[in-house]
Amino acid sequence: MKNVTDSFVSLAHWPSAGSFGFNTDILATNPINLSVVLGVLIFFGKGVLSDLLDNRKERILNTIRNSEELRGGAIEQLEKARARLRKVEMEADQFRVNGYSEIEQEKLNLINSTSKILEQLENYKNETIHFEQQRTINQVRQRVFQQALQGALGTLNSSLNNELHLRTISANIGLFGVMKEITD
Repeated sequence: MKNVTDSFVSLAHWPSAGSFGFNTDILATNPINLSVVLGVLIFFGKGVLSDLLDNRKERILNTIRNSEELRGGAIEQLEKARARLRKVEMEADQFRVNGYSEIEQEKLNLINSTSKILEQLENYKNETIHFEQQRTINQVRQRVFQQALQGALGTLNSSLNNELHLRTISANIGLFGVMKEITD
């Protein structure tokens, strides 16, 4: 203890213009200075430090609560997003299935309508061919008839004499008269 008091007393007796030096007596200087500084800090800084730590603790707890609330909200939003995703995927699958079935139905409808159109075209073609055949046959008949008529008229004119001619005309007039009586 004497060393401790000696170090305080020696502080008062320092020469003002002396040399500068270090006190290497650790036991005499450092523990006392540290204990005084720590005592003052604890006594005066206890309330301030306690308030600072309490404020810091409150801020940390508020931050944790906010983080938990945000986490809960994020989890809720994630679940909603997952539910929407599942719903959209189901709708997409439904559209895909319906789309494929609609495509197949449209394909069948197109095939059926095309086959009906082809059948109609085939019928029109056959009707046109038949019409053209009939027209051609009629034209050939007319030509044959005209040629036969011209040939018959030529033969009749060359082989008919006046008397045969008059008999043929009278027979035809008689036929017309009988036909007229039948129709009346």
